[in-house]
Amino acid sequence: MEHYIDAWKHALASELNSLAESKGCAGLIFSDQEIIAERPPKPELGDIGFPLFVYSKKLRMAPRQIALELSERNAAGTFAPSPKDWPGEMVATGPYLNIFLDRASAVRNLLEFAQRVEWGSSDAFNGQKIMVEFSCPNTNKPLHLGHLRNNVLGESLSRIMKAAGAKVKKVNLINDRGVHICKSMLAYLAYGEGHTPADEGLKSDHFVGKYYVLFNKLKEEDPKAEEKAQTLLQKWEAGDPEVMALWKKMNDWAVNGILATYARQRVSFDEFHFEHETYKLGKKEVLDGLERGVFYRGEDGAIWIDLEELGLGKKVLLRKDGTSIYITQDIGTAIMRHETWPFDELVYVVASEQQYHFKVLFEVLKRLGYSWAERLYHLSYGLVNLPSGRMKTREGTVVDADDLIDELSELAAKEIAEKGRADAVGNLDSVSEEIALGALHYFLLQVSPIKDMLYNPEQSLSFTGDTGPYIQYMGARASSIIRKHEAGEGNASLGSISPSLFKGNADWTLARMLLELSTTIEQAAKNKDPSLLAGYAHALSSEFSAWYRDNPVLNNEDPNVSASRLEMVRVVKKSLRIVSELLCVPFLEAM
Repeated sequence: MEHYIDAWKHALASELNSLAESKGCAGLIFSDQEIIAERPPKPELGDIGFPLFVYSKKLRMAPRQIALELSERNAAGTFAPSPKDWPGEMVATGPYLNIFLDRASAVRNLLEFAQRVEWGSSDAFNGQKIMVEFSCPNTNKPLHLGHLRNNVLGESLSRIMKAAGAKVKKVNLINDRGVHICKSMLAYLAYGEGHTPADEGLKSDHFVGKYYVLFNKLKEEDPKAEEKAQTLLQKWEAGDPEVMALWKKMNDWAVNGILATYARQRVSFDEFHFEHETYKLGKKEVLDGLERGVFYRGEDGAIWIDLEELGLGKKVLLRKDGTSIYITQDIGTAIMRHETWPFDELVYVVASEQQYHFKVLFEVLKRLGYSWAERLYHLSYGLVNLPSGRMKTREGTVVDADDLIDELSELAAKEIAEKGRADAVGNLDSVSEEIALGALHYFLLQVSPIKDMLYNPEQSLSFTGDTGPYIQYMGARASSIIRKHEAGEGNASLGSISPSLFKGNADWTLARMLLELSTTIEQAAKNKDPSLLAGYAHALSSEFSAWYRDNPVLNNEDPNVSASRLEMVRVVKKSLRIVSELLCVPFLEAM
């Protein structure tokens, strides 16, 4: 659709400049970028609407008067240059200039564009280097439901921005040091008895997480447990051999288990950064800032920054004992990243609970003199709650990612069996897991990132409604129609494709929606909001469902209609496959 909009924007800008010249508005130049295009609220009002309020003052004309004069120029054949490849009828509607596109021409262009490899992509970001940081787990526990939202949000956004023309680098900062890691280590020393994950039949990250929860028991038995954890951290930073050996062993267990979950969720990264590799650079920057007077040493001996004038209070950057905290290593990590890959933007996908942290981090980097800090962005997302309430890791009430995917896969397999589709889908275990991932990912992406959400596993798995399985089912339906044609069913092979046959309102609604694919991807990328694309995926699926129900594809009495509708099904399938990939929803040929 953006091709039409861009062509008409150019034509309207040219005509507005001509109108300005005729009114004696010398030197007044309208550019394509200034032209505002909207989608009219009702189909009967047109396909593209241009509100003319913003030009009224410059042209010294009422918006209604501008619309009438432009439409008269068009009627007289003087509206130039006319978008010949994108023809349409121009109508003045109050203060709006509305365009009714020529449907046959639009469908012809749609069917042509959809055959191109780049269908659905754009160059909106024009090769900008965008780094996206997401996931960033702690190595003291397995991934849980909250991580799953983070993972799919970061992965989906990265794919969407790449489709919109950006060069994307996906990075993951493994938080593999800190007092929380030391708590798992202490609990293991107290209760582990030298066991390994294999000894207890546990996935390795779940094994480590077990001891993080057991630290609560240790605190009850030993009042100095918290103090001992802090002492262990100091020994770690000092490089104590025994502490480092235990840290490496438990850290490897945790990281290997987490990597297995990433593979299962189909999330990947271009680079892994580790906190233990960057915290020293962060400490150096803080100490340099102290020398330059950017920061100050408090009476307690810690190093602080005063951000009172910004309403951010005062923030510790380095503890009095010299050990670093999260923001210390975040400072070092950001600097290292820009030095190795000078990005145009760095997007941090982190929960809304950390909004204050990132406001302080960005301001610290600015005050240290890094101009690129202006191009840091915190994509804040809401919490994922369960019907039973908020998850709490320390109390062992979280929903582990692996357990949740297992449960969803079992529910999907049961649903397939109850529908009598087990033989039709092929490998039941594989398809069940793909449906589970589609249900999970879509549910987590369908709401705006900033909103908190309540996750309902059964609702997410529904094969009807606004769900991932529904979108997968529509993709499978399109695939089934094509397979039946390839098997010789129907008369489409006897006809030829004719865009002029797509004149009905249902045909046009579906075609217009398909034309909006790349525009929607651009909007989702620019707004950093995959929910916009999720909404599009559901709307396209619903429209396709209604269209093929009311418009027989393979067995129309006119073979030309069958051939034309079959081609539209191919475009639908390709488009659903594209949006499914961008939303991390596995596309299924059969379901």
